[in-house]
Amino acid sequence: MLVWERPEPPNRPTPAPLSRERIVRAAIQLADADGLAAVSLRKVAAALDVGPMRLYGYIATMDELLDLMVDAVHAEIRPAGDGWREVLRSLAETIRQAAHQHEWLADLIGGRPQLGPNTLASGEAVAAGMDGVDLDTVVPAIAAVNSYVIGAVRREITERRAERTSGMDQKQWQAAFGPYLRRTFATGRFPALAKVVHDGPHLDADQTFRTGLDFLLDGIEARISS
Repeated sequence: MLVWERPEPPNRPTPAPLSRERIVRAAIQLADADGLAAVSLRKVAAALDVGPMRLYGYIATMDELLDLMVDAVHAEIRPAGDGWREVLRSLAETIRQAAHQHEWLADLIGGRPQLGPNTLASGEAVAAGMDGVDLDTVVPAIAAVNSYVIGAVRREITERRAERTSGMDQKQWQAAFGPYLRRTFATGRFPALAKVVHDGPHLDADQTFRTGLDFLLDGIEARISS
């Protein structure tokens, strides 16, 4: 029986009340503060001031805890809008917002489908928003948007982590490595790349995300129109 179906143990008022919701909330707080490395059943139990063995009545494995954490965050991902394009845009933007709020989410999304109730509710909202579109288009369109936002979010979170590790933001990093690129491009070995770097638009993270998403949605719209 999956964790979503397995009943919780009866309430125990002492020594401390416990529930899956409290366990997951404590785990998310630990992960938000210090990443997934800070999350273990023992550390969560310590945060709740209970013995680790009490948690096993609610959660059998660490994988179950991670699944519950991802599903809890999906309560923040509620795609909405008029028409399929607004719904898919809302899906992408709400996933991105959730990942910015909970950086560890970027490490856990993108694998096999999550099956928790909040995740299924998010999927239901997207599927309902695409009502009227041929299913042969709906399935790959949703997959394409998910793939785009997962890749974009992981890149953004990786940049955030690199800034913290190196102590340099993106502009400082570019300034540090700019002289090397100028010397390299001066050799004439990479003319196309040099043109892109010198003359191309320099978009910030928000502009990059929204422009790429527009390109993708335009392609989906062209497929639906045809």
